[in-house]
Amino acid sequence: MVQRKLTAAETNSIAVIGAGFAGTLLALKLAQLRPDLRIHLIEKNMRIGRGLAYGACAGYHLLNVPIPRMEIGLTPSFADWLKQYPGKLAEAIQESGGDPSSSYVSRDLFGAYLEERLRAAVSADGAHGIIPVRGEAVRLLEKPSRGVLLHDGRTIEASRIVLATGNLPPRAPHLADNWIYDSFYFAPDPWMHDALDHLDADAPVLLLGTGLTMVDIALKLAAQGHRGPIQAVSRRGLLPTTHKSGGNWKPFLASLIGSSPLVIMRAIRAEIRKADAKNISWQRVVDAVRPFIARVWHGWSGAQRNQFLRHARARWDVHRHRMAPRVSARLHSLIDSGQLRVAAGRVRSYRKAGWGIEAIVSSRGQARQEIYSAARVINCTGPRSDLDRLAIPLIADLKARGLIVPDALGLGIETDDCAAIEKSGSASAWLYALGPLTRPAWWEITAVPEITAQVDRLARDLSIAAHERTPSPPLAHAFVDLGAGI
Repeated sequence: MVQRKLTAAETNSIAVIGAGFAGTLLALKLAQLRPDLRIHLIEKNMRIGRGLAYGACAGYHLLNVPIPRMEIGLTPSFADWLKQYPGKLAEAIQESGGDPSSSYVSRDLFGAYLEERLRAAVSADGAHGIIPVRGEAVRLLEKPSRGVLLHDGRTIEASRIVLATGNLPPRAPHLADNWIYDSFYFAPDPWMHDALDHLDADAPVLLLGTGLTMVDIALKLAAQGHRGPIQAVSRRGLLPTTHKSGGNWKPFLASLIGSSPLVIMRAIRAEIRKADAKNISWQRVVDAVRPFIARVWHGWSGAQRNQFLRHARARWDVHRHRMAPRVSARLHSLIDSGQLRVAAGRVRSYRKAGWGIEAIVSSRGQARQEIYSAARVINCTGPRSDLDRLAIPLIADLKARGLIVPDALGLGIETDDCAAIEKSGSASAWLYALGPLTRPAWWEITAVPEITAQVDRLARDLSIAAHERTPSPPLAHAFVDLGAGI
């Protein structure tokens, strides 16, 4: 069979599906490296460049890291760009004692920075550069063509395609009695525009999950004047911990690569005890682990990864992904006032109760059950990643055609660096993925520094011909070069 020659439109065109942080940054970096390329940035939502993390937020939703950790190699830098907003920086600077490098600013500000950089880089003529496309990608074109089919029937020709779909909405907890999920009492996605609509200010609310998503929604309820009781419940009832500045701790895991999860966690606890004896906060020890996370993950077998996910993930998450001090203060103010209660347990069932519902919850480690009344149950369990169970049109199409392979642990899709692994086991020469989708290879690939390193690598590879590429060290080693830090 004679292979069809790609058209000029396909050869010089790259389609990036998703205009959140990862997709936007890739488009910007590609446009810098190869101004002659046509980069179609496809996004179904109206606003591009922000994504969920930096778009569905308000001024009281702060970044989880200080300003320097949000630098992504663009001009002007984020720190320099922020100087034009002294009023919005005042509280952050005051909290840090006048040190911008330890200041936590609004996520909305970083979203505005990304959006502004993207608007400035958008193609003026549509012939080359970044070309925004409003639409939902539902499938990829069949051979011999290559490109993307949108929900409205339009097609985008492209020789290479990048999946940058970001975090997916949360999955509702499994229940045999799941009628509530189809009722108006249940908000399946906390960031839906109507998740809090028609909710009486004095009505009780039940939040499923006690992580950072729950924190965001609890603060949002309070900011909107909600006066009613808020109950948050998760299996372990663990709250995210708080950032603390000051001190440092040297990386210590290099010699333990290949060790079991049990050995690694014991080593971390031992280092924390050493740090405590020197009056150095445990946060610095966890930060020192950060550069080696990908290499540790690579060194584990599938069974060891599963062991970590089942037994240590929850406690790791609350210590690794922390709250800014001001966010923590607001959250604990809600707890101290009695408006917010946090409990460890599992919802067993729901029943209708007059104006609302009642959730029957079995308390962790106890035989008793508790009953929580609620006018609204909001799913704050965090993004789902079990792509093998999803029927999202694009993902389902890619899966059915063997172009992607969901991993066995339900974390995302299998990749080689950024190239999607096909059902045949080979790495694709034209389909790539970024960010949370690639979690099976790296475990942690949601933070700005790691995604920036991943984007830089892929942008370089996409900007030069395959025969001109020089071998690069594994991306996990690039993460080590990021240095310790939150």
